[in-house]
Amino acid sequence: MKPGIHPKYEKTTITCACGAVYHVGSTVKNIRVEVCARCHPFFTGQQRLVDTGGRVERFMKRYAQVTEK
Repeated sequence: MKPGIHPKYEKTTITCACGAVYHVGSTVKNIRVEVCARCHPFFTGQQRLVDTGGRVERFMKRYAQVTEK
């Protein structure tokens, strides 16, 4: 490798919203994530519905008329 052109590779921590903490090597310090292997539905087997701003209700209201006809 050429000296001085590559980013510095350091030990860092990845913190998930569920509280899990992972120590890995990265060029970025202190990474925060919303979903990790401990809380992701694929790995846990539990479905989580994230409703942002009532999108599910708006969808159901919009397409309820179509199902009635």
